[in-house]
Amino acid sequence: MHESGMALNGPFRTRYGRFVIEVLRGQAQVDFLPSAPAGVVFSVALFAAGWEFGLYGLIGTAVGTATARLLGVDHDRITAGLEGFNACLVAVGCAVFLGAAHPSTALLALAGSAAVTVLTAAAARILATWELPTFTLPFCVTASAMTIAAPGFQHVWHQDAGPAVLSRPADGPTALALADLWRAFFANIGQIFFMPQWHVGLIFLLGIFLACRRAGALACVGSAVGILTAWALGAPAEQVAEGTMGYNAVLVAMALCGVFLAADGWSLAYAVVGAAAATALSPALAAVFAPSGGHTFTWPFVLVSLVFLVAAPAFPRLRRVTG
Repeated sequence: MHESGMALNGPFRTRYGRFVIEVLRGQAQVDFLPSAPAGVVFSVALFAAGWEFGLYGLIGTAVGTATARLLGVDHDRITAGLEGFNACLVAVGCAVFLGAAHPSTALLALAGSAAVTVLTAAAARILATWELPTFTLPFCVTASAMTIAAPGFQHVWHQDAGPAVLSRPADGPTALALADLWRAFFANIGQIFFMPQWHVGLIFLLGIFLACRRAGALACVGSAVGILTAWALGAPAEQVAEGTMGYNAVLVAMALCGVFLAADGWSLAYAVVGAAAATALSPALAAVFAPSGGHTFTWPFVLVSLVFLVAAPAFPRLRRVTG
């Protein structure tokens, strides 16, 4: 009996271990990193912001990954964590904008984390025609639908929900103090997961550097470009310091230099322009979504990155990453 039990437990432990690694990689893939250690650090960052955010992130990623497994999605995508990161953002977004303590939020996060797998497949099929990645488009569509529709349902919308606000009119002083600069630098990275605390952003940045020093350096470049662009355009200092103006710039910089375009001086310059464009686009999309109660999420990153990748073949000095 004992030996038989060990024979059964061995494969079970192996499958469970693989699933855990896939989930951790799914969290890290929010920043383009197929790294389980980075996923562990990202999870620590979310728990540092609040135990509920860490729990929602892990469960959401697990649900998205498990759904992809059940639906028979390509094994390589699951192994790399590509079926988990949109679900992670959906779940954490629900916790932030709908109130993590409410049972309805938990149920909606579970449903959204599963449903986003279908949207990912649909987006992948459409964008594959032009050899384009989905980025966080499935998350943006799902999260936008949820937050716009939520006020229409009394069992979903709660008056105390939504501690983070990503869209509001430009108001207040624009001069940046030294404290605003270093807070913004780290908050830009934390806001990718809707976390405005600078120390949480610092933990995320450490996770990125742990997985890839180049990715960490580009995250820093994107954050700096986001701050400079927001300041030059006269964004309120409070919004800059909270990271709501610069987090899309971080993702654009990482995507366009090293992830989808070969890393060199030309792609770096291209990425810097893209990061600035995403920062400038953020208030425009905030104004579009604000009347319906929605948020910008990572729409600026998605739209700018897709446009810049579509345009890239027209510029011979830019090379797409292959393989």
